[in-house]
Amino acid sequence: MSAIAGSILVADDHPDVIAALKLLFKGEGYRVTESASPAQAVERVKAEDFDVALIDLNYREDTTSGKEGLRLLADLRTINPDLPVIVMTAWGSVPVAVQAMQDGAGDFLEKPWDNQRLLSIVRNQIALGASRRSEKRLAAENALLRGQAGADFIAESAAMGPVMEMVERIAPSAANVLVTGEHGTGKSLIARHIHRLSDRADKPLVTVNVGGLAETVFESEMFGHVKGAFTDAGKDRVGRFEMASGGTLFLDEIANIPVVQQAKLLRVLEEGEFERVGSSRTQKVDVRVISATNADPAELAKEDRFRQDLLFRLNTVEITMPPLRNRREDIQPLSEMFLRQLSDKYGRENLTLSEAALAALQSHSWPGNVRELGHVVERALLMCSGDEIEPGHLHLAAGDAPLQGLEGLPLEEAERMLVQAALERAGGNIMEAAGQLGLSRSAMYRRLEKYGLKGEGGE
Repeated sequence: MSAIAGSILVADDHPDVIAALKLLFKGEGYRVTESASPAQAVERVKAEDFDVALIDLNYREDTTSGKEGLRLLADLRTINPDLPVIVMTAWGSVPVAVQAMQDGAGDFLEKPWDNQRLLSIVRNQIALGASRRSEKRLAAENALLRGQAGADFIAESAAMGPVMEMVERIAPSAANVLVTGEHGTGKSLIARHIHRLSDRADKPLVTVNVGGLAETVFESEMFGHVKGAFTDAGKDRVGRFEMASGGTLFLDEIANIPVVQQAKLLRVLEEGEFERVGSSRTQKVDVRVISATNADPAELAKEDRFRQDLLFRLNTVEITMPPLRNRREDIQPLSEMFLRQLSDKYGRENLTLSEAALAALQSHSWPGNVRELGHVVERALLMCSGDEIEPGHLHLAAGDAPLQGLEGLPLEEAERMLVQAALERAGGNIMEAAGQLGLSRSAMYRRLEKYGLKGEGGE
């Protein structure tokens, strides 16, 4: 069974007009609901969502003034402001048509109508309505993200001071920003914070994990495609750059995209233009790009795994997020923030962290950074049956928590201990341990060989 092209409300008091329109629209795959009066049309729209409404301007009251149709237009706009409305009349009254357009009608049509023109108007109005609804959804999501970033952003430590100074300085500009740092340090959160402080704050913030996109869908996801561009392209699709137009595009795990895709990304960053897959029409786009990675792009560029020219485009400004072990002053406020959020989630009121628990959190090495802290607090909340979380509820490994003597050790010995501790936490899984340490696969294996440590591949 083929998909429905859209739902249309047709309001007209002439049965032959209704019959002709139903025959035309159903032949094109539309679902048609009829109404013989303005009152009935109002009830239909109150009870059901339509993609477009096609209404006559003249009914029983009189056949020339269009007053009933204009009242119906106003009623429909009140009930559903996003519903596209097309008005039609047999009298070709220009003043009434102008009034209808001023009152919010999407288009105007005279009877007798031309079938192809009518179908074209309907398609355009349905597409316009869908675009408006999408924009509203994006705006609502963006407002939510802005609220989250402002409410939950904690940066009281000295290590975060330079970061926040840089953010406040560059946020109002249109400069592209590269955010680096270990796994779990809050790179996506700082990207949201930059957007919230920018001149684009009321425009979309679109996030995409480019490192997780398969090569076969990269172009479609980023630039969109047109219907029929490939086997599964059943309809046009808007890409992430187009979604973010006027706003901010956050590209996470940027260092993980293949070199062949990097060239395609470079073009839109250099020229501000692209084509949807399957289309030859070039589109312009105004997007600020914030990207993030836990790798070292400069090192990857030296190894020819990341284009130097793309790196120059991405890191107009580079911000490095410090690991949690370097921002100890933030551990307590972050822990208490997580506890408040999770207490609401699980319905646990009056739950607190004991002084001993806070001390244990302060002494932990936090290889998983802020993300790991959130998981530890959640686990402790679930394990605690009383009103106070104690060190035992945290389940921090004994050999893991202190690592307090690292400052007095030679660099290589300290690194060996950190790698060994990560392997123990990960149960010997090399890739998981590498993720905790913010290392690439090759960098992790080099250290295992260097220090004679063993683990499991974790492939």
